[in-house]
Amino acid sequence: MEVHKKLLNSVEGCVDDALLGLVTSHPGLSLLQGHRVVLRSDLHALKGKVALLSGGGSGHEPAHAGYVGQGMLSGVVAGAVFTSPPPGSILAAIRALTDAGAAAVLLIVKNYTGDRLNFGLALEQAKSESVSIAMVIVSDDCAFTTTSKAGRRGLCGTVLIHKIAGALAEEGHHLGEIVDKVNQASKLIGTLGVCLNPCSVPGSCPTFHLASDEIELGLGIHGEPGIKRTKLTTANEVVKMMIDHMTDPSSQSHLPLSAGNSVVLVVNNLGGLSCLELAIVTGSAIHCLESRHIMVARVVSGTFMTALEMSGVSLTLMVADDELLRLFDSDTRAPAWPATGRTALTGQTHLIQPSVEETTVVESFENEAPEAVLVRHVLQSVCSSLLALHEELNALDRAAGDGDCGTTHSRAAVAIQDWLQTQIIPASYTQLLSALAKVVQEHMGGSSGALYSLFLTAAAQLLQSSSNLVSWADAVHAGTEAIKRYGGAEPGDRTMLDALCPAVKELQKLHSCPSGGEMEVLERAVQQAKLGHSPPVSSQPRRAEPVI
Repeated sequence: MEVHKKLLNSVEGCVDDALLGLVTSHPGLSLLQGHRVVLRSDLHALKGKVALLSGGGSGHEPAHAGYVGQGMLSGVVAGAVFTSPPPGSILAAIRALTDAGAAAVLLIVKNYTGDRLNFGLALEQAKSESVSIAMVIVSDDCAFTTTSKAGRRGLCGTVLIHKIAGALAEEGHHLGEIVDKVNQASKLIGTLGVCLNPCSVPGSCPTFHLASDEIELGLGIHGEPGIKRTKLTTANEVVKMMIDHMTDPSSQSHLPLSAGNSVVLVVNNLGGLSCLELAIVTGSAIHCLESRHIMVARVVSGTFMTALEMSGVSLTLMVADDELLRLFDSDTRAPAWPATGRTALTGQTHLIQPSVEETTVVESFENEAPEAVLVRHVLQSVCSSLLALHEELNALDRAAGDGDCGTTHSRAAVAIQDWLQTQIIPASYTQLLSALAKVVQEHMGGSSGALYSLFLTAAAQLLQSSSNLVSWADAVHAGTEAIKRYGGAEPGDRTMLDALCPAVKELQKLHSCPSGGEMEVLERAVQQAKLGHSPPVSSQPRRAEPVI
C-alpha cells in the first residue's frame, strides 16, 4: 500500500506545528513553553475553581485542544500522533493550573491503556505535591458485544464530558460534585463508528485495507480495525445498523435507550467525510431515532474527534434529562465547540410549503381565438424543429462541450408541448412569454434553461402596453441585453449572441422603417442571424450551447 500524502512541514514536527497554528489563530489559547500543552490564556479566571485537564495522542483534531476555553477545558496535553503524552508534560500542565490559583484539578481521560497509565502516573505525582486532584475515565464505545478486561474505549463521547464538566466547573461546583455528575453522565453516553476508508499515521501506510464495496463497523479512533466488515449500502441502512448495534440489549456494551427518552445526538466526521455525506447521515440518524419514538432534543453535526483523514462517521448518543440539557446548552468560548442544535420537540415540521400559482387545465380548445391558434401552431413548429435537431445538436456539442445540447433543448421542446396540451394561450403576449419562461426554467435545466428564461422574462416586460412589430423588436433587444448582462458573454465569444445581436441590430430598423417595408426588415434580420452564426473557416468549433 502507498503512503498517503499529507500537507506537512515534517513528520517529526507536525504536532508542534499544528499546536502553534492553533494558538496563534486563537488569542484565548497559549502554549506552555517546553511542552505540548495548550492552556487558557486567562488562567487567572480559574482562581478558586476546579481546573479541567484532558488530552491524549494527536491526530484527533479538533480534539482536544479545540475544546480549551471558558466553559470547557482549562488545558490539554498532546502526545505524538496516536501516542499518549508523557507524564512529565501532564504534571507540568497540572502545576501551571494550580500555580494560577485553581482549587483542584480534574483529569478527563479516554479509556486507552497508555492514557490511563501516563495520566495516572502524573496524578500520583501531583498528589505527592498536595494537589487536590481526581481522574474520570470516559468509556463510551458500544462496539464490543462482550466486556473485555480493558473495557470500552473512549471515543467522541469524551467531548460531551468536556462540555458537561466545563459547565459545572464554570458554575463553581466542587471537585467531588463534578466527579459524581460526570460519572453519572458517562453511563448515559454511547458511541459507534463506521469507516469507508482507513487513515494513515504521517509517513506511514494505511493501518488496514477495505475493498471498494466494504465498510468497517465499530472501529476506534487510532486506525485500529472494528468488529466486523459488511457491504456498503445506503446511508439510511448504515445508520440503522449502527443504532441497532448501539442499543441491542443482548450486547454488554449497549446504551440503554427506550421509547420516550430524550437524547443529545452528535454526528461526528472521523476526518475524511464530505459535508454532503455528513448532512445525509445526520438526517438519517434523526429520522431513525424519531421512528423509535426517541426525542432528539439536541443535535450537533460536524468534526469533533477525528482519526486523521479517515473517511467515516461516528454517532454519539447521550440520554439527557433537563439538567444535562442545561449543562450542554451553557456558554463556552472553546473555539471548536459549535452552536447548539435544535431544541424543538420531536414531530416538528421542517418544511415550509411554497405558494403555488393556480393554473387552469382545459379539455377543449374549440373556442380559442384565431390569433391564439396561430401562436399555438408557431410554438408547435418550433418544438418539432428542435426535436428533429436533437442528435445534430448533441454531435456539435460533443466537439466543444459535454454533448448534451440536443438533449437539453429537447427537454424544453417536450415541456412546451406538454404545456400546450393543457393550457389556453394567454391573450397577453407578456403573460405568454412569462409562462414560457417558467416552463423552460423548470424543465430545461443547465445554463441554457436560465438564459432562455432570462431572455423571455426580460422580453415580456416590453410587451405590456403594446405588441406591434416595434415593440417586439424592443422586446428581443431587451432579452438579448439580459443574456449579455447576466451571462457575461459578448458578440464574438462564440455563443448564441453571435446570432442574436446582428438580428437585433437589424430589427431596430423597424423604428424608422417606411410603411410596407416591415417584412423586408424581418427577412434581413433572419439573414443576419444566419451570417452571425456561421463561423469563419479558420475558427475553432463553435459551442452548441451558450457559454457564461
